[in-house]
Amino acid sequence: MMAACIAEAQKNKWAVAIAIVDDSGAALLLERLDGCGAIASTVAMGKAQTAALTKRPSKFFEDRIKERPGFVTFPTPGVMFQGGLPLVHQGECVGAIGVSGVQSHEDEAVAQAGVTALG
Repeated sequence: MMAACIAEAQKNKWAVAIAIVDDSGAALLLERLDGCGAIASTVAMGKAQTAALTKRPSKFFEDRIKERPGFVTFPTPGVMFQGGLPLVHQGECVGAIGVSGVQSHEDEAVAQAGVTALG
């Protein structure tokens, strides 16, 4: 999954940080590509943790906050921006991938490459 994410980022010349976590949000892998800002690692982890613990894409919360600004107080222990996707295997959430460093929809495209690699 990490190799697929890195390949997608490099294909598009995107300097990103990629975090893969287990279903509890604990870090399994973290890569920060050359040229990516330091804060992106923390943001990528937060996106991955949000997706893993809620079993939803982090974009769900970004959209929810736009609809109902009060939702920003929802006790999510991560980051509520697009770019985190849950990893679902045989109908069960087994973790998540979070990406940060470029536009949020581009971050999600990198994460999606890893999700697709899982199959």
